[in-house]
Amino acid sequence: MNSAHLSLADSALNHAISAGEIPGAVLAVVRHGKMAYLKAYGNRQTYPSAEEMTTNTIFDLASCSKSSSTAICAMQLIERGQMRLLDPVSRYLPGFQPWKDPKTGETTEIRIQHLLTHSSGLPAYASVEPLRKQHGSPCPDALLAHISNVRRQFAPATGFRYSCLNFITLQYVIERITGLSLADYAHANVFKPLGMSHTAYCPPAEWKPIIAPTERQADGSVLRGVVHDPLARVINGGISGNAGLFSSAEDLAVLCAALQNGGEWNGARILSPATVKAMRTVPENVKEFGRTLGWDCYSAYSSNKGDLFSEQAYGHTGFTGTSIVIDPVTDTSVILLINAVHPNESHGVIRLRSIIANIVAASIIK
Repeated sequence: MNSAHLSLADSALNHAISAGEIPGAVLAVVRHGKMAYLKAYGNRQTYPSAEEMTTNTIFDLASCSKSSSTAICAMQLIERGQMRLLDPVSRYLPGFQPWKDPKTGETTEIRIQHLLTHSSGLPAYASVEPLRKQHGSPCPDALLAHISNVRRQFAPATGFRYSCLNFITLQYVIERITGLSLADYAHANVFKPLGMSHTAYCPPAEWKPIIAPTERQADGSVLRGVVHDPLARVINGGISGNAGLFSSAEDLAVLCAALQNGGEWNGARILSPATVKAMRTVPENVKEFGRTLGWDCYSAYSSNKGDLFSEQAYGHTGFTGTSIVIDPVTDTSVILLINAVHPNESHGVIRLRSIIANIVAASIIK
């Protein structure tokens, strides 16, 4: 890689910081299983006092939790014969309602693949306050009942709607099959084998000094080490299929290296090569929507890939400002972690993600 060109990322990120667009960032680039670039920029906290960003800073990954944890756990169960993509969700969650055609009354089962590709027809989100007021907090059983019966917006595989409810449903399926919480299963089967020692749901108190805070609350405090997403925080108690995972750039670099290497890293295998290939491939029956099994290839949400990586590149983003891009053709991953919702949600990172991806892709000269 051309190091002089790669350093253009420094200029772009420092400009965004000086312009007040973001408080700070950590950028990691992985190529051929090695850390090609790792650098911290700006501050991890600006309110109530300033703290400098460091490369070991732990971030609230928000929706990057979907791809980095929930989807990988689901695919492990598939390759181990405990679940199929074509299995109806109701097989594992009795009472989970199918799509019902309002004209004919005919029903169509919602299947595991539909959850992974956001083609289930479930709404994007659920209102937190009505659930909390009626059932207290946390109340995952009430959320499951809500998801099981909420009106489906279209027949499975006939539309695309990015939905946190898809991955919360997947969480409940994983927990029913394994008898473990998503946090415990992911730790034992993904994070611990790979040596990802600073990756967890509900991170321990001793991590707090190096966790990037997120949004300022009404009482003046900031969320730090507590998940930002309301469904994950209030309803699911911090462990949720849609959000809740905390991790660092170095740990995510190991996960990306494993995915670039056919599911194995440093002697630890978390997925088979066939499963990794399936995860980065858009299924034929939902080809028009561009979502793979847990990742994004070319949907309207995929601009973080930039303009120069291969057509096979895939990735995911998180509302807090996190982004992962993996290109199997150039064997390159870009991990850009920004706490863009600190101290409020006024920051925009969509364009910046594309700029960084383009700089990294153009720095590849062999």
